Amino acid sequence: QVQLVESGGGLVQAGGSLRLSCAVSGRIFSSYAMAWFRQAPGKERDLLTAVSRSGDSTYYADSVKGRFTISRDNAKNTVSLQMNSLKPEDTAVYYCAAGRDIATVIGRLILSLGQGTQVTVSS
Repeated sequence: QVQLVESGGGLVQAGGSLRLSCAVSGRIFSSYAMAWFRQAPGKERDLLTAVSRSGDSTYYADSVKGRFTISRDNAKNTVSLQMNSLKPEDTAVYYCAAGRDIATVIGRLILSLGQGTQVTVSS
């Protein structure tokens, strides 16, 4: 089992930026595709973005395409989410997730999920 710990959440004004990080431990990091989900109050958990095990392939939901960037550092066992041009509707708890490969992660089949970090965007 792989353990995931997110950090970097907080309060930001609309139009601002935040960078989330996820530290991964427990297994070989490069064996997992990684992803970021978010869940707003009263809503389902949504997949935002995913990156393949090697980092060569990425996926972005339409809602964040062009504003968010996922990256991974296999040497440091971390995955990051750079969020720019934030909007109030981006307010949610953001979760880091690990999966077998990018295709199954996009299919919402994940092996491990972090505890989440709160992001609040004020208008």
